[in-house]
Amino acid sequence: MEKKTFSTRYLAEVALFVGIILVMKITGLSSIPVGPLVMTFTMIPIAIGAMLLGPLAGTILGAFFGLTSLYDAITGKSAMTHFFFQESPFLTVLLCVGTRALVGAVTGWLFRSFSKVDKKHTWSYFAGGLAAPVLNTLFFMSFIVLVFYRSSFVQNLVSKLGATGPIMFIVLVVGVQGLVEAATGLVIGGAISKGVAHAMKRDKDPIAAQAAVTRGMPEEGDAVQTTAAVDDTLKLIEEDKQ
Repeated sequence: MEKKTFSTRYLAEVALFVGIILVMKITGLSSIPVGPLVMTFTMIPIAIGAMLLGPLAGTILGAFFGLTSLYDAITGKSAMTHFFFQESPFLTVLLCVGTRALVGAVTGWLFRSFSKVDKKHTWSYFAGGLAAPVLNTLFFMSFIVLVFYRSSFVQNLVSKLGATGPIMFIVLVVGVQGLVEAATGLVIGGAISKGVAHAMKRDKDPIAAQAAVTRGMPEEGDAVQTTAAVDDTLKLIEEDKQ
């Protein structure tokens, strides 16, 4: 069986997105505190990476973002996840890291499904950009409701918000924050991913482009440049003979 390897370009591009997430975290551009949660914009580079590089890259980027979220839980920068960490470190790791890794993976797979029916390869990028923040809210809040809903911290929030049940609790906690995250993912994530894919000539066949960059095979732009270089070389040889 042939051993699967990853190209230097693929690893470099994944590292680039990891760097972007880290810079956003350090500079405070990644999130804005809103009540017990934070409005996060880190789903944008995760979505872009998942669409340009595939589900595995999306998983890696989501997991890395999850580690930064776990850091906030451990240090107390996030009051809610810090409480959860004190209750159960293992479950908090699953909440912070596991759900975010799943977001990146599912976004990548959804984009592949979208691109198969999107013949012009346009709306699929915007759908992928929208999917990441929506999935992040869905997975993160669902995990909280399933695992930590009976905790004193959550029940205090339930009483304060006047929620009548888990669904109402999610709606009241997420509120406008979720709509803003979804809108930024749709517009900014979709526009940037489509623009980058077009500039790098990866939007004509996104799935094939993912495979090419992952395995180090020539992409469309590379092939054009290589063909032109070969033609120029042959012309020079013919001129020398003359």
